Amino acid sequence: MTTLDVPATPDTPALPRWSVADVHESLDSRSFTDALEQVGADAGRLVTMFDELDIRATAPRHVTGDDGGVADRVLVELNRVTEHANHLRVYVYATVSTDSRNERAQALLSEVRQLDATLRPLTSRLAEWVASLGVDELASVSNEVRHHLGPLRRLASRVEHQMSEPEEHLAAELSLTGASAWGRLHADVTSQLTTSVDLPDGPCTLPMPAVRGLATDPEPQVRRAAYEAELDAWPTVEVPVASAMNAIKGEAIALNRRRHWSSPVDASLFANSVSRATFDAMQSAVEASLPDLRGWMRTKSALHGHGNRGLPWWDLVAPLPTATGSISWEDGLDVVRHAFTDYSSTLGGLVDRALDEAWIDAEPRDGKSGGAFCAPFVGDRSLVLLNWSGSPDSTQTTAHELGHAYHNTTLAGRTALQRQLPMALAETASIFCETLVVEAGLARLDGAERLAQLDVDLVGTNQVIVDIHSRFLFETEVFARRERRTLSASELCEMMTDAQAEAYGDGLDQSTAHPYMWLLKPHYYGSHFYNWPYTYGLLFGLGLFAEYRTDPERFRAGYDDVLSRAGMDTAEELGAAFGLDVTDEAFWTASLDVVRNRIDDYQRLAAASAS
Repeated sequence: MTTLDVPATPDTPALPRWSVADVHESLDSRSFTDALEQVGADAGRLVTMFDELDIRATAPRHVTGDDGGVADRVLVELNRVTEHANHLRVYVYATVSTDSRNERAQALLSEVRQLDATLRPLTSRLAEWVASLGVDELASVSNEVRHHLGPLRRLASRVEHQMSEPEEHLAAELSLTGASAWGRLHADVTSQLTTSVDLPDGPCTLPMPAVRGLATDPEPQVRRAAYEAELDAWPTVEVPVASAMNAIKGEAIALNRRRHWSSPVDASLFANSVSRATFDAMQSAVEASLPDLRGWMRTKSALHGHGNRGLPWWDLVAPLPTATGSISWEDGLDVVRHAFTDYSSTLGGLVDRALDEAWIDAEPRDGKSGGAFCAPFVGDRSLVLLNWSGSPDSTQTTAHELGHAYHNTTLAGRTALQRQLPMALAETASIFCETLVVEAGLARLDGAERLAQLDVDLVGTNQVIVDIHSRFLFETEVFARRERRTLSASELCEMMTDAQAEAYGDGLDQSTAHPYMWLLKPHYYGSHFYNWPYTYGLLFGLGLFAEYRTDPERFRAGYDDVLSRAGMDTAEELGAAFGLDVTDEAFWTASLDVVRNRIDDYQRLAAASAS
């Protein structure tokens, strides 16, 4: 048995790794130690300031100029300290996410999160103070309040869902040894898991992110072997991860009850600045689209030689048998660069800037987090984590994460409070950039190449609509049952396959459903109902792309400004800025019609290839 180790060669150059050494030389450097001590001291002084100025709920009264001065001082200082704490957290997480075995980094991340626990109750106190005096009243006497109307109105509206001040303090402190600790356990256990895969050349031991990357391998036997290896490996860690799931969801249930949320979904909607009317309109449109996507899955199944029956799980994200194979990092990046440049030179230039300034870590390796993310860092800089596999969807993932990075550049002039993006709105630029890449490909392709491009796009769409719907169904059931008791690993597996059956229907060969999707998806362990905002982002992004095509110049002129307001406006306000009514099911249906048209095109090309 061997362990995969593929050194860089002139033909296969090393994939980029990010560097943060320009910010602090290392976790042991004097500059980092000083920065950590400084933020800790600043956080302590901020607590003292809140105490001395009595920033907490107060009896309603007439607002004075003195109140405006207090608001100015408090908001400036809260933004400053939060900003510096965010920088430290991302700096440390740059090591943790790429080397989960680094005990020093893990310990420092815990220290930084302690700062978060100190600052979080201050936000609750600010919310109560602002709500009791009135946001608009304070805005009349405070420049800073006027500049933060959106975030402060959102804070004020959450007051009815806050516990008492001592309780919020206690919840923040306990989170470090509660949900947050369980989430770290999940990340450590899953990132360090390795397993043997029966590859054509013999058994090979791989880290789990690399095993999951084989789902896009061109060889059917490799994909199936990777799927079977997963199902053999995940049960070895199911007990501790099930404990993590139970603890995290149990804590959420207790806190939601104390905060008077009628359901976990309502708490998620509030956190995302999305109304129930908007969410229900989107969900209704999504459910109506499921038969179309199931039809696409059956067509894909036939192309893979399975006949007109459900697609096996190991072929859900597989390239077509006629696909050209893997794509190099350089070629994939060129695709993204050209599509971005066609939109604007500024967006296109971001690709080279991200490379030149070492924003990107693309190499899959042992101990590195799976998946992909983009984290705002210092100034207008981001850190972009990828696990490049060479599959066609790797290119779209790169476009997606660099879209987040572009969004972050538009937010650089905003304060920490103004940059707290709801998840649903944070996906706006990423999905738009991903769509740029897809449409650029479709515009120049026909025949088998067009079919392959459509396949890559619809694979991603199917994940964001159908699979995420299954995750929503699963998490809804988890919360319902966890209200009554703890849940075993086998029960979680059962709920997962039931949810997949409801969402995928006859599009999936249900005998191959993946019972351990609850275990491998990190989103369940860091948030609640984290996934539906991706669906929102996809469909909203498709709607934006339609607006862009209608009037490119007008769209470009206002796009960056609207992006910069994503932390300041509600979903409905952001949609209205583009002339879109997101409360109307017709908007979501129109976005899904784009998907339906691509499915029709796919099925036409598939029929032609078979004749």
